[in-house]
Order: sequence, then structure tokens, then C-alpha cells
Amino acid sequence: MAEENEQEETNEVPEDEVTDMTEGDNTDDVANDVANDDAPAAEPAATQQRVAVQVDDSDTICTYANFCRVTGSPEELIVDFALNPQPMGVPTSPIQIKQRTVMNYYTAKRLLAALQMSVQRHEAVFGVLETDITKRVATK
Repeated sequence: MAEENEQEETNEVPEDEVTDMTEGDNTDDVANDVANDDAPAAEPAATQQRVAVQVDDSDTICTYANFCRVTGSPEELIVDFALNPQPMGVPTSPIQIKQRTVMNYYTAKRLLAALQMSVQRHEAVFGVLETDITKRVATK
């Protein structure tokens, strides 16, 4: 019975949103992991088969961030997320980091590609996103 409940709670993620960010992952392309066994090794990744990944997000805690800081070392990228209560001007109190994600650069590159694709789709439908808050406020 518990197995049935777990299966019901899992969500299927469309393949264009999957970045295959697993701990310790050092592969260059997620398609390499799910390639057809009889396909030649020199075949481009675009023609290899991909599978949908099952994701269980039943225990996920959702937080909101309007501040992000990226730092890193030669081996890992560190991304901190926080809520900046004063987005205009210089904050008067320290911004408290609430979430930190550490990943290798392979995973960071896949995340970059997934985010870029998502932002391009959003801008195609809703228009260009202005990241400079002073310009956004001035145009309204």
C-alpha cells in the first residue's frame, strides 16, 4: 500500500526541464547516460534517446528568493539564495542566506542551459525581462 502511495506522489518532469543534477555527477551530457546500447559511440547526443525522469517532490520545502550570490572554488560552484527585504538601494541590515546549493561545474552548466531555455520561452510569450530594477520602476 505504501508503494502505491509513493508512486501516486511522484511527478513526471518533461525532458526539456530535466537537468539531471545528481550528487557527484561528472557526466558531460545527460543523454550519454540514457543512450541506446546499440547506437554507435560517435553518434551525436541529439539523436540519442532520452527518458523521462520520475521526481518525488512530496517532502519539498518551497522558499522564495529575490537575491542570489554565486561564489566558488576550482571544483565547485556555490549558489546562495536569500530574501532581500530592501531591493531598492543598499540594504541597511545584512541579508540572511536561507538556502545554499553547492554543485560541480558540469551540473552548473546544465542548470545554466535549462534556465536559459526557460527564460527564452518566457520572454517569447511575455516580452523581454529587464533585470535592472531602476529601469523597471522608471518605465511604469
